[in-house]
Amino acid sequence: MRVLGIDPGLRVTGYACVRGGAGRAQLVEAGVIRLLAKPADSDDCTMLGGSVAARLVRLDAELSTILDRVRPSAVAIEGLFAHRAHPATAMVMGHTRGVLVRCVHARGIKLLELKPALVKKHMTGSGRAEKGQMQRAVQAYFSLATLPTPADMADALAIAVCACDNLGALASDNPGQAGSDELLARIAKRRGAGAKDKRKASKELLAAVRRSEG
Repeated sequence: MRVLGIDPGLRVTGYACVRGGAGRAQLVEAGVIRLLAKPADSDDCTMLGGSVAARLVRLDAELSTILDRVRPSAVAIEGLFAHRAHPATAMVMGHTRGVLVRCVHARGIKLLELKPALVKKHMTGSGRAEKGQMQRAVQAYFSLATLPTPADMADALAIAVCACDNLGALASDNPGQAGSDELLARIAKRRGAGAKDKRKASKELLAAVRRSEG
């Protein structure tokens, strides 16, 4: 099953497609859609830092091409986060998400919404991870030779991985509630169990070393 993660933006939109199955998610394709540059096959200079409407038209066309090319079974995005100090940002992001939702639903593809804290916790163990931490976590997950840049692409990869690894739980939830506190708690519990096993193994190894030395 293929999952497409998208980090939408009106300047740069990151996307990443991964393939799930046995073991870790496998990278299929990743990149960014830059909306402030004039398309190579167009003489329309209004696209160069153009209006919101012009960028949305370009985004719709680019996303449609990507969806038709990679043919994902599900598309994952982060839930809309609004900060009261920056209400305009939420409004602009709403436009971008609207285009995304239209493209996805027009093709009958399942749309999953994940809380940002869920994605961060899944990749790093902390729901408050910074951009650099997320990039390093993605680099380690896919064993990349270099840090994935720009950050928009790294975020899309993290979203895709989180959705792919938790697809069963997310698919059973209401799309608006995906990334709920219950799922966060399950991930935290799973990570805690793994850490406990590692500590136990370390103690057993230390005890074995001491016995051999004695």
